[in-house]
Amino acid sequence: MPKRTKAEAPRGAAGSVRIIGGRWRGTRIEVAARPDLRPSGDRVRETLFNWLAPWIEGARCLDLYAGTGVLGLEAVSRGAASAVLVERDAVLVERLAALRTRLDAGAAVTVVRDDAEHWLTSPARPFDVVFLDPPFAAGVTAALLERLAQGWLAPRALVYLEQAIDAPDPPSPWCVRKAGHTRHVSYKLLDRSG
Repeated sequence: MPKRTKAEAPRGAAGSVRIIGGRWRGTRIEVAARPDLRPSGDRVRETLFNWLAPWIEGARCLDLYAGTGVLGLEAVSRGAASAVLVERDAVLVERLAALRTRLDAGAAVTVVRDDAEHWLTSPARPFDVVFLDPPFAAGVTAALLERLAQGWLAPRALVYLEQAIDAPDPPSPWCVRKAGHTRHVSYKLLDRSG
Protein backbone atom coordinates (compact mmCIF):
# COMPACT_ATOMS: atom_id res chain seq x y z
CA MET A 1 0.00 0.00 0.00
CA PRO A 2 1.45 3.42 -0.94
CA LYS A 3 2.41 5.71 1.91
CA ARG A 4 0.17 8.76 2.36
CA THR A 5 1.73 12.19 2.24
CA LYS A 6 0.76 14.81 4.84
CA ALA A 7 -1.34 16.54 2.18
CA GLU A 8 -3.29 13.30 1.71
CA ALA A 9 -3.79 12.43 5.37
CA PRO A 10 -7.21 10.94 5.97
CA ARG A 11 -9.97 13.27 7.03
CA GLY A 12 -10.17 13.60 10.80
CA ALA A 13 -6.58 12.40 11.38
CA ALA A 14 -4.54 13.99 14.14
CA GLY A 15 -1.09 15.44 13.47
CA SER A 16 0.20 18.93 12.83
CA VAL A 17 0.56 21.58 10.17
CA ARG A 18 2.90 24.54 10.19
CA ILE A 19 2.76 28.19 9.22
CA ILE A 20 5.13 28.42 6.27
CA GLY A 21 5.82 32.13 5.86
CA GLY A 22 6.03 35.49 7.60
CA ARG A 23 6.51 36.41 11.23
CA TRP A 24 5.14 33.13 12.61
CA ARG A 25 6.99 30.99 10.08
CA GLY A 26 7.66 27.47 11.34
CA THR A 27 4.98 27.59 14.05
CA ARG A 28 3.43 24.14 14.41
CA ILE A 29 -0.33 23.85 14.83
CA GLU A 30 -1.64 20.63 16.29
CA VAL A 31 -4.45 19.04 14.29
CA ALA A 32 -7.20 17.54 16.43
CA ALA A 33 -8.77 14.27 15.32
CA ARG A 34 -12.16 15.73 14.36
CA PRO A 35 -14.67 14.69 11.69
CA ASP A 36 -14.36 16.67 8.46
CA LEU A 37 -11.17 18.44 9.59
CA ARG A 38 -8.90 18.53 6.54
CA PRO A 39 -6.21 21.23 6.85
CA SER A 40 -4.82 22.64 3.61
CA GLY A 41 -1.43 21.09 2.92
CA ASP A 42 1.87 22.98 2.79
CA ARG A 43 2.18 22.85 -1.01
CA VAL A 44 -1.36 24.08 -1.55
CA ARG A 45 -0.89 26.94 0.94
CA GLU A 46 2.45 27.94 -0.59
CA THR A 47 0.77 28.17 -4.00
CA LEU A 48 -2.19 30.08 -2.56
CA PHE A 49 -0.06 32.66 -0.79
CA ASN A 50 2.10 33.13 -3.87
CA TRP A 51 -1.12 33.96 -5.70
CA LEU A 52 -2.20 36.32 -2.90
CA ALA A 53 1.19 38.06 -2.50
CA PRO A 54 0.11 41.28 -4.29
CA TRP A 55 -3.03 41.57 -2.12
CA ILE A 56 -2.27 40.17 1.32
CA GLU A 57 -0.43 43.13 2.90
CA GLY A 58 -2.97 45.01 5.03
CA ALA A 59 -5.87 42.79 3.93
CA ARG A 60 -8.88 42.07 6.12
CA CYS A 61 -9.39 38.30 5.96
CA LEU A 62 -12.24 35.97 6.82
CA ASP A 63 -11.56 32.26 7.42
CA LEU A 64 -14.89 30.42 7.34
CA TYR A 65 -14.78 26.81 8.55
CA ALA A 66 -11.47 27.77 10.15
CA GLY A 67 -10.65 24.34 11.62
CA THR A 68 -6.97 24.66 12.58
CA GLY A 69 -7.01 28.33 11.56
CA VAL A 70 -3.95 27.79 9.41
CA LEU A 71 -5.24 29.84 6.45
CA GLY A 72 -6.22 32.92 8.46
CA LEU A 73 -3.12 32.71 10.65
CA GLU A 74 -0.86 32.29 7.62
CA ALA A 75 -2.44 35.43 6.16
CA VAL A 76 -1.76 37.51 9.29
CA SER A 77 1.74 36.04 9.54
CA ARG A 78 2.38 37.31 6.01
CA GLY A 79 1.13 40.85 6.63
CA ALA A 80 -2.67 40.82 6.57
CA ALA A 81 -4.14 43.42 8.92
CA SER A 82 -6.59 40.99 10.47
CA ALA A 83 -8.33 37.65 10.25
CA VAL A 84 -11.65 36.51 11.65
CA LEU A 85 -11.66 32.75 12.24
CA VAL A 86 -15.18 31.28 12.27
CA GLU A 87 -15.53 27.73 13.61
CA ARG A 88 -18.48 25.91 15.20
CA ASP A 89 -16.64 22.97 16.84
CA ALA A 90 -16.09 23.87 20.52
CA VAL A 91 -12.86 21.85 20.80
CA LEU A 92 -11.39 23.57 17.74
CA VAL A 93 -12.50 27.01 18.98
CA GLU A 94 -10.74 26.38 22.28
CA ARG A 95 -7.56 25.41 20.41
CA LEU A 96 -7.81 28.48 18.17
CA ALA A 97 -8.18 30.77 21.19
CA ALA A 98 -5.15 29.18 22.87
CA LEU A 99 -3.13 29.49 19.66
CA ARG A 100 -4.12 33.16 19.31
CA THR A 101 -2.79 33.74 22.84
CA ARG A 102 0.40 31.73 22.21
CA LEU A 103 1.14 33.77 19.08
CA ASP A 104 0.36 37.03 20.90
CA ALA A 105 -1.85 37.90 17.93
CA GLY A 106 -3.84 40.55 19.80
CA ALA A 107 -6.60 42.28 17.86
CA ALA A 108 -5.23 40.98 14.54
CA VAL A 109 -6.95 37.61 15.08
CA THR A 110 -10.55 37.18 16.19
CA VAL A 111 -11.94 33.74 17.00
CA VAL A 112 -15.71 33.30 16.64
CA ARG A 113 -17.66 30.21 17.69
CA ASP A 114 -20.52 29.94 15.23
CA ASP A 115 -21.73 28.03 12.22
CA ALA A 116 -20.42 29.72 9.06
CA GLU A 117 -23.83 29.89 7.40
CA HIS A 118 -25.44 31.34 10.53
CA TRP A 119 -22.62 33.84 11.05
CA LEU A 120 -23.18 35.19 7.53
CA THR A 121 -26.73 36.18 8.52
CA SER A 122 -25.32 38.82 10.89
CA PRO A 123 -24.80 42.40 9.64
CA ALA A 124 -22.28 42.28 6.80
CA ARG A 125 -18.87 43.92 6.88
CA PRO A 126 -16.52 43.78 3.91
CA PHE A 127 -13.42 41.57 3.72
CA ASP A 128 -10.61 41.70 1.17
CA VAL A 129 -9.82 37.96 1.21
CA VAL A 130 -12.16 35.13 2.19
CA PHE A 131 -10.97 31.56 2.78
CA LEU A 132 -13.80 29.11 2.07
CA ASP A 133 -13.07 25.45 2.80
CA PRO A 134 -16.31 23.75 3.91
CA PRO A 135 -16.69 19.99 4.37
CA PHE A 136 -16.93 18.60 0.86
CA ALA A 137 -20.12 16.63 1.53
CA ALA A 138 -21.95 19.62 3.03
CA GLY A 139 -23.09 20.99 -0.34
CA VAL A 140 -23.07 24.59 0.90
CA THR A 141 -20.60 26.27 -1.49
CA ALA A 142 -23.14 27.93 -3.81
CA ALA A 143 -25.22 29.26 -0.89
CA LEU A 144 -22.13 30.60 0.88
CA LEU A 145 -20.87 32.36 -2.24
CA GLU A 146 -24.29 33.94 -2.69
CA ARG A 147 -24.30 35.17 0.93
CA LEU A 148 -20.75 36.50 0.68
CA ALA A 149 -21.82 38.61 -2.30
CA GLN A 150 -24.36 40.39 -0.09
CA GLY A 151 -22.04 42.94 1.52
CA TRP A 152 -19.24 40.69 2.80
CA LEU A 153 -16.82 41.43 -0.04
CA ALA A 154 -14.79 44.62 -0.40
CA PRO A 155 -14.23 45.97 -3.91
CA ARG A 156 -11.84 43.63 -5.77
CA ALA A 157 -12.14 41.03 -3.00
CA LEU A 158 -10.81 37.52 -3.61
CA VAL A 159 -12.31 34.25 -2.40
CA TYR A 160 -10.17 31.15 -2.00
CA LEU A 161 -12.29 28.02 -2.50
CA GLU A 162 -11.19 24.49 -1.68
CA GLN A 163 -13.46 21.66 -2.80
CA ALA A 164 -13.59 18.08 -4.06
CA ILE A 165 -11.64 17.47 -7.27
CA ASP A 166 -14.81 16.74 -9.27
CA ALA A 167 -16.80 19.77 -8.01
CA PRO A 168 -17.90 22.21 -10.72
CA ASP A 169 -16.66 25.79 -11.00
CA PRO A 170 -18.91 28.38 -9.34
CA PRO A 171 -21.49 29.96 -11.67
CA SER A 172 -21.27 33.42 -13.21
CA PRO A 173 -20.62 36.15 -12.08
CA TRP A 174 -17.86 34.29 -10.22
CA CYS A 175 -14.64 34.10 -12.21
CA VAL A 176 -11.78 31.66 -11.55
CA ARG A 177 -8.57 33.73 -11.54
CA LYS A 178 -6.21 30.89 -10.59
CA ALA A 179 -6.70 27.16 -10.09
CA GLY A 180 -4.77 24.08 -9.04
CA HIS A 181 -5.43 20.59 -7.76
CA THR A 182 -4.02 17.63 -5.90
CA ARG A 183 -5.23 14.06 -6.28
CA HIS A 184 -8.39 14.71 -4.21
CA VAL A 185 -8.70 18.50 -3.86
CA SER A 186 -9.40 21.35 -6.26
CA TYR A 187 -8.41 24.83 -5.12
CA LYS A 188 -9.33 28.09 -6.80
CA LEU A 189 -8.97 31.82 -6.37
CA LEU A 190 -12.20 33.57 -7.34
CA ASP A 191 -13.46 37.07 -7.86
CA ARG A 192 -16.75 38.46 -9.11
CA SER A 193 -16.72 39.58 -12.70
CA GLY A 194 -20.03 41.41 -12.40
